[in-house]
Amino acid sequence: MNVRTIDVFNGDADGLCALHQLRLADPAESELVTGPKRDISLLKRVQAQSGDRVTVLDIALSKNRDALDRLLETGVHVRYFDHHQPGDIPVHPKFEPHIDTDANVCTSLLVDQALQGRQRAWAVTAAFGDNLADAARQAAVILHLSDRQLAQLQSLGECLNYNGYGETLDDLFFDPADLYRQLRPYADPFAFIAESPAYAVLQTGYAEDMARAIAVHAAESQAAGRVFMLPAEKWARRISGVFGNQLAVESPTQAHAVLTAKPDGGYVVSVRAPLANKAGADTLCSQFETGGGRRGAAGINHLPDSELGRFVASFYTVFHGAES
Repeated sequence: MNVRTIDVFNGDADGLCALHQLRLADPAESELVTGPKRDISLLKRVQAQSGDRVTVLDIALSKNRDALDRLLETGVHVRYFDHHQPGDIPVHPKFEPHIDTDANVCTSLLVDQALQGRQRAWAVTAAFGDNLADAARQAAVILHLSDRQLAQLQSLGECLNYNGYGETLDDLFFDPADLYRQLRPYADPFAFIAESPAYAVLQTGYAEDMARAIAVHAAESQAAGRVFMLPAEKWARRISGVFGNQLAVESPTQAHAVLTAKPDGGYVVSVRAPLANKAGADTLCSQFETGGGRRGAAGINHLPDSELGRFVASFYTVFHGAES
């Protein structure tokens, strides 16, 4: 019987870099299962048999529990790295969880712990991409990087993260599976930065889309936070999450919500808790049917137009409370 290796990963910087670290340390020809960042119900796409090995990276266990139970019952070994709220974590002889919901931890930092820092530069890249700049710099201390090198890893992380946002793969510059394949030959992120045409494409797209976003004024603004509304266009869908990250960095005592209109009505929502108090984003978003995430950053995949008023009111209720 052929034992298959299947890697299931979020299409953002954290998922990409987590997988890249693992496969640099433990090379394997694997089947890739991924998609845009918000496509998180990925395990239901996995068809595996007893003895197969599945690694899951940066997708919430709570959103994949039924599919996980099915795989474990089939006899599949599942290794799971994640930092989102998991719900109940199963106890099973074939389940290997590496889950930590600390607001200053990302999946790539959990992989870095498991690998004892063997691919640390990629973990630093991912932490920057996940808007965990302090954690990234702390992890990078042992690497003795210059300020210029840290800035390069930050740009790479932000660009990899930027590529993950979009309603469908058609919104993205690269299918995350293809982007991982372009990362794969590079053990050194600085070589990827210097040599990869993909990085140049993402840098240009990021700069152009961000220029459009920063020209948008807040639709709602209070001391506790700001709400921004972006149009139903590809550039807006691509930039929504990293725009939220930039807003959080620029104003770390405020919460931020970026609502991107969907072509058929409703909104995709990205929420960032204040960097000064990384709490409340998951509390807010979990009040809505398609919402979820973690304490510092969360989202809603579809907010109906009829729920807009309730969302804005809840946003200020949650984050005014966080102020006090």
